Amino acid sequence: MFGPLLLPSPGERHTLFLKLHRGPHFGEVSNVPLHPRRPRFPPIRRNGTAAAIRYLNLVVAAYSAPKPTGRGGARNRADRVSHCLSEAQVANLIAAAAHASEIGLPLNRLTTIHWEAAGIPLEAMARATGRFVDLLSKAVARHGAGTAWLWVHENGASKGAHCHLLAHVPPVAVGTITKRQRGWLKRITGRPYRRRVILSRPIGGRVGLEATNPALHAANLQAALSYCLKGADPAAVAAFQLRRCEPGGKIIGKRCATSQNIGPKARWEARR
Repeated sequence: MFGPLLLPSPGERHTLFLKLHRGPHFGEVSNVPLHPRRPRFPPIRRNGTAAAIRYLNLVVAAYSAPKPTGRGGARNRADRVSHCLSEAQVANLIAAAAHASEIGLPLNRLTTIHWEAAGIPLEAMARATGRFVDLLSKAVARHGAGTAWLWVHENGASKGAHCHLLAHVPPVAVGTITKRQRGWLKRITGRPYRRRVILSRPIGGRVGLEATNPALHAANLQAALSYCLKGADPAAVAAFQLRRCEPGGKIIGKRCATSQNIGPKARWEARR
């Protein structure tokens, strides 16, 4: 459905078994960390996400430091550092996106959160993203629906540390999610809103496109996923024929994660 980009490697069963960290409402696939970042808040450029996924638009803003939640795990320690997505991580994210569609929860919304501009230090970004997806999952569940998600962290000199989140948000929950994102950011950061911190739009620019025009949605999802994977290492770029490649930047703790229902264990059980 997605072409070469979304074809998992034959060794997926072994190479994609990254460690799962389970919480009461969601699970994440961990990754590596680094040293605390400078405290300044860089300006948020108008290019980048919005230029690559042209229908993206501004939603809200905020800035500060997160409150402890007890989540994170061993793979989120401050002495774990990464500078790019590994081949195994890229394979896992590609397979997770495909599995989301297979279980009826296609990823249909792309959200970018500029955590550094919001005041979140680099070493706390994974915790902040975890809280955001937890709140998102609970909000969707209140509508009697399910969700699936994956996210990738990046860091750059111009945009600072930020997160790209692909998630399934059913049409019935879209209004609630777009209204509550501002409050979620305020709760997570503990500070007033700051313009242009979060960008959030449906894949393809239309709510429900995955149902009304599956082919168009699939094409737009491939472009969005490719954009999220642009910080891959050379081996991953070659293995998955990624057309876009940019430095992923220095990240502390988890670099990427998926919800449990589309993670390695869920996919393995589905194959059985």
